[in-house]
Amino acid sequence: MLYFVATPIGNLKDISLRALEVLKSVDEIACEDTRHSLTLLSAYEIKKPLFSYHKFNEKEECEKIIAKLKDGKNIAVITDAGLPVISDPGNVLVNALIENGLEYTVIPGANAALSALILSGFNAEHFCFLGFLPEKKRDREELLKYYKNLPATLIFYSAPHDVKKDVAALYEILGERKAAAVKEITKIHERAEFFDLKDGLASEPKGEYVLVVEGATENADFLGLSEEEHIKMYIDGGMDKKEALKRVAKERGVSKSSLYKYTIKDL
Repeated sequence: MLYFVATPIGNLKDISLRALEVLKSVDEIACEDTRHSLTLLSAYEIKKPLFSYHKFNEKEECEKIIAKLKDGKNIAVITDAGLPVISDPGNVLVNALIENGLEYTVIPGANAALSALILSGFNAEHFCFLGFLPEKKRDREELLKYYKNLPATLIFYSAPHDVKKDVAALYEILGERKAAAVKEITKIHERAEFFDLKDGLASEPKGEYVLVVEGATENADFLGLSEEEHIKMYIDGGMDKKEALKRVAKERGVSKSSLYKYTIKDL
């Protein structure tokens, strides 16, 4: 069995009893950074063989993990903080486990994106997690333009050396919106800094950030989208066709019947 185990995102006490039980029971633990993980494991007197599993060796180590599981070993996968796979290594491994018919499960726990969403006070009924923005400007622009008119709160991860650049990119594509920069989640100096995208962060960047940005409002400009693109935008955001038709009809000031023809095609 392989276990994807969530670890604390700041406060070492934010780990479940089940997670500790699993980490103590497995044969080996795959860590994003073995030195970093030793702090957590040592705090709970867990002594197990560790090996590195990160984005630079993911494919190679994935094959080794599959081999170990086939030999009957139980393995836990942890990252530096939070849930494995979510903006961290693990997705390649999940697909390999499925392909090989091997058992795996998730030991849930702390998550920075959801914690930041709650701390921001923004709409939590509909939200979209987009992780780290792409490094290349063109890729960033394409991604943000795709989600620009989504009526849902947008959540991003941002490193301290990238946060000002990321905020500027968000303003350039999304336009003026309210935002929150959340950092030090679960720690003593936990903070949510609220600002307008046009103004940027007032404080000097320090620490890892979660940027939470309000979604498009009902008054958003959809003139750049065709009817098909408008409907597809909402379906891609999680709405069913009926809900998407209703929303688009309202925003465009047309009847739902005039839009039915667009749902017959593959959107």
